[in-house]
Amino acid sequence: MHYFVQRSELRDLYEKVAARERISEAEALRLFESKDLNALGAIADLARERKVGDRASYILNRYINYSNYCILSCQFCAFARKKRDADGFQLTVAQIVDKAREALSLGVTELHIVGGLHPSLPFSYYTGMLQALKALDARLQLKCFTAIEILHLGWLARKSTEETLLELKAAGLDSLTGGGAEIFRPAIRSAIAKGKESAEEYLDVHRTWHRLGGRSTCTMLYGHVESLADRVDHLRQLRALQDETHGFVGFVPLPYHAENNQIPVEHGPTGFDTLRTLAVSRIYLDNFSHITAYWVGLGMKLAQVGLSYGADDLHGTILEEHIFHMAGAQSPQLQTEAEMIKAIREAGRIPVQRNTFYEPLKYCESAVGTTQDENGAPSKLLEGNLATA
Repeated sequence: MHYFVQRSELRDLYEKVAARERISEAEALRLFESKDLNALGAIADLARERKVGDRASYILNRYINYSNYCILSCQFCAFARKKRDADGFQLTVAQIVDKAREALSLGVTELHIVGGLHPSLPFSYYTGMLQALKALDARLQLKCFTAIEILHLGWLARKSTEETLLELKAAGLDSLTGGGAEIFRPAIRSAIAKGKESAEEYLDVHRTWHRLGGRSTCTMLYGHVESLADRVDHLRQLRALQDETHGFVGFVPLPYHAENNQIPVEHGPTGFDTLRTLAVSRIYLDNFSHITAYWVGLGMKLAQVGLSYGADDLHGTILEEHIFHMAGAQSPQLQTEAEMIKAIREAGRIPVQRNTFYEPLKYCESAVGTTQDENGAPSKLLEGNLATA
């Protein structure tokens, strides 16, 4: 037994995880309420190691926001604009292709594309965008659209969710993004994102996509007006859908940023809260292989620490991020591959470049002691076909 939990109040839960038994909702709440962060991290680290060993991943990707015009006015959102706003924007398909071409020259394997609920763009804009990007390079993985975007496109085109997803898939969509989950509890959802899709609608979009053979990520926005019990309820619903479909490839808890929005919260989550949220997510979501410490929201240093609290992924190089930075994030707009590898190695993990589905593309020979070049990147990368947990 890890020395941090030998005399901890969480010792029985450590033993339960060690015995591969599932944690209940009441026990998850108990983990959230514990002040013993060291013991909590030890339990999460045990669960992580069993899933992925000492690997920690990153992806070479680029974010593209096609527009920030949106018909909704979510209280927490600092990204959305109305047509009357001077700082609204809308990209043409040609402009998006230019950004993709530039990203391909830098070695990216994924484009992460989301936007506001545009009031007038036709369905053909979205299918045409996907087709044009696949024509640029068929190997480029397109991770696009949140659940509410899918519902919006279906409403505009007068198509069912399944029909909408089938047409987007035929046009080149590889994966749905997990954004927009926020917090599922209706009262909290109404307080921070009034008018957005319900938890049931969010989950049904992903359920339908999984049934069609697709894969996606999922998220939780934490650290605003929700309670710890609300977080547990949110995780419960994600775990239940994963039991049903096995279609989620990773979970990404997103820290709330208090700046530039209408929610009356003075500060976002603390470092303590972020680490315990990562840890409880890893322990409770026992049917998820991958938990991401999203460096854009956390900052790289805290995300790096998160690798010892259950996370096994730092997300990607990004290149251009608007949503969190418009909400007040002070992290850089991008990370180089060398910086990602260095951060993972410093945390004692083996860096693995992954694709959209968390499948490994290449990995370092070891976490410690590998020869580095002048930029801190390992000089020896092994091409591998590691099996994901």
